[in-house]
Amino acid sequence: MAKSKLDESKQNNKLGFSQEDWASAYFNVEEELSNIEIKTIRGEVPKELIGTFYRNGPGRLERAGQWVHHPFDGDGMIASIQFNQGKAKFTNRFIRTNEWEKEEKAGKFIFRGVFGTQKKGGPLFNAFDMRLKNIANTNVVQLGNRLLALWEASSPYALDPKSLQTYGLSDLNGVLKKGEAFSAHPRFDPGHHENERMVSFGVTTGPKSTIRLMEFEKKGNNAGQLISDRKDNFEGFAFLHDFAITPNWALFLQNAISFNPIPFILGQKGAAQCLKSKPNGQAKFWIIPRDCGKFAGQKALILNAPNGFVFHHLNAFEIDNKIIIDSIYYKDFPSIGPNEDFRHINFDEIPEGKLKRCSINLAKESYEIKEVSSQCCEFAMVNPKFQGLCARYAWMASAECKQGNGPLQAIKKIDFVTGEELVWSAAPRGFVGEPVMIPHQNSSKEDEGWILTLIWNSKRLSTDLIILNSDDLSMQATLELPIGMPHGLHGSWVNSI
Repeated sequence: MAKSKLDESKQNNKLGFSQEDWASAYFNVEEELSNIEIKTIRGEVPKELIGTFYRNGPGRLERAGQWVHHPFDGDGMIASIQFNQGKAKFTNRFIRTNEWEKEEKAGKFIFRGVFGTQKKGGPLFNAFDMRLKNIANTNVVQLGNRLLALWEASSPYALDPKSLQTYGLSDLNGVLKKGEAFSAHPRFDPGHHENERMVSFGVTTGPKSTIRLMEFEKKGNNAGQLISDRKDNFEGFAFLHDFAITPNWALFLQNAISFNPIPFILGQKGAAQCLKSKPNGQAKFWIIPRDCGKFAGQKALILNAPNGFVFHHLNAFEIDNKIIIDSIYYKDFPSIGPNEDFRHINFDEIPEGKLKRCSINLAKESYEIKEVSSQCCEFAMVNPKFQGLCARYAWMASAECKQGNGPLQAIKKIDFVTGEELVWSAAPRGFVGEPVMIPHQNSSKEDEGWILTLIWNSKRLSTDLIILNSDDLSMQATLELPIGMPHGLHGSWVNSI
């Protein structure tokens, strides 16, 4: 249920932000621009920063006066920012999915959204329509000579890396069957086994779940070629967004969650609204040997996991006979009910994400877990050269408040050795997105490079790009984008233009 203005005011005073400022980032993007030079209003863009920053997220949230029920149901829009010689240029395009094309022509929603968006007319007009609308809005990565716009319940859309033109659904050169699920959260092996690899997965769910683990060449003449492919079956329903890799393992956390499809079939709820945490359930780690590692060909391991709900993992690494995995844990599955307005959510009623470290003892089939930081956070990452290795530093988006939940307004760096935390804040009127760490190519220091993140600047009702120095989080540059973009999801960096 939407909050009253009085409730909103109390929350604003408590957490130091304006609900109106935060919600002002939800709107329709009405323009598509190409190669527009971006104005730098503070500092200088590093000349060593040469490449492209890509970001995906919902760009259309309303049609004919009807809003999506959840921003995750918004149509995907890719933005690219190309850097060269201290200059930056901006391009954005909606992904021309089949569903986007049809709804643009109709001028209204004609597909149900996974997170609760319904066609007009109530349950009667939505019942038994179980088509999944591929909105391609969750992530964007480059594989070979194509960009892939990812949405984990179906196949990716292929785009041109420069113009962002949509080529259509991709089967990755015959790897995927039509409509086969492909993760929106691949991991990038920096070269543990000679060549760089993109590691990804698809999951088929039900009373039993199947994970298809796939590895692709990342660079060179064979970029995009499938080099590893295995399937593993597990008991129980799997709701998986992310996973982690080490040189020898791929780790999945099966949250203790159930899925009752009946309200979805009857047109009462979206599919994701039919997920519910099991009060007495037991989460599991599904630990799959990678075909390139020393346990190749062996069976997957299944071990008990901590209680809570995990969307994202930070990183994982191996020490002796242990696997250490850092993850962001919620007390429960965060959701928006059928009668709630996502623009007026009460942050106090939604569990906050906390970074925790879990040490898995493979020999004893046991684990120990400890809290790394009590501050609400999301979208955590390490230096990409340390993916799967013991990294000293991590960067993440965090709430401004030290305890409890709140919107993401700060960038935080954690030193796992000293415990020191550094914070750069956009509060009170700025709201941050996912940070992307770009290591300096000519440095051996783990934390030397830059942090790029998009900021919703509610004062000017538009989007800024912030470049921070990754060692001390000092400001390097602020750039004003030519258009505003709603709160987004995942992005990536490519070291070329």
